[in-house]
Formats: sequence, C-alpha cells, structure tokens
Amino acid sequence: MFALGLNRSVVWSKPVRAASRRLLSTAKTTVSEEEQILVAQRKNRPVSPHLTIYQPQLTWYLSSMHRVSGVMLGGVFYAVTIALGVSTVFGLGLTSDKLADWYHNKVPKWMDYTVKGGAAYLFAFHFGNGIRHLIWDTGKELTIKGVYRTGYAVLALTAVAGTYLLAL
Repeated sequence: MFALGLNRSVVWSKPVRAASRRLLSTAKTTVSEEEQILVAQRKNRPVSPHLTIYQPQLTWYLSSMHRVSGVMLGGVFYAVTIALGVSTVFGLGLTSDKLADWYHNKVPKWMDYTVKGGAAYLFAFHFGNGIRHLIWDTGKELTIKGVYRTGYAVLALTAVAGTYLLAL
C-alpha cells in the first residue's frame, strides 16, 4: 500500500504540536514607512559577488564582445540609414556623396584611422564569431577544446581581416 518505505505507524500517527509559539506582532504602516523599512533591510544584505568570484575565461569575453560589436555596428548602420531616409523625406539634401565628401574633407587623418580601425576590427570580429556560431549550429566543435580552438581562430581571423580592412 505504501511504496515510500514509510512505517505504517509513522504515517497514521497524529502530528506532534510544538510547545513554543512564535512571538509575532504586526503594526499598521504607510507605504512610505514600508519603503524605508525595505531600504534599511537592503542595506544590511551582503553584496552578491557574482562575476568577481569567477576566473575570467575566453568564452565569456568573446560572447560579450560579440554582443557589443553587434550592437555598435547595428547602431551605426541604423543611424546612417535613418539619417539618409529622413533627409530624403524632408528634402534636407543629405546624400551618401555629400556624407563621403564631408568625411574626407573635415575628419582629420588620426580620427579617420581610428574610425576605420574600430569599424574594421569590430566587423571582422563579429563576422568571424558569427561563422563560429554557425559551426556550432551544425553540432561541431561543441567540446571545451573545440570551443577554445574556434575562439582562438576567431581572434586570429580578427587580427588578419581587421588589418586587411584597415589597409583598404
């Protein structure tokens, strides 16, 4: 009847009542008082160590950089696209030719290399890491050794392809 391994006498015995009672009192408070109590309780809580207790690893650096590079490249793409679209709709005269002329005439060389280098290396990294994710989607290189091997391959591809794109 009982498959849990419990003794029949234990199952059918009456629950034992505790002799002690919790000493509890309630008080009527306002929302602001409750907020102050909550803030005081939070001050006494320890701060969670979260990332500080872990040893940094290649995998989370590459994952974070993949997200950051995607957001940055996407943000620049959308900003330029929206600017050109708004300019066309409202007749502001902004074209890709005028934008390129402004860039080549007004931006100093050091900033030109900084912008081109940033975009080149971000694009090369994001492209390489995207290929890495596509390889993972096929079910290959999913071991720890494979993950690190593809991670170092992405870094090597980023160095070579970013330098090539910067030199264009």
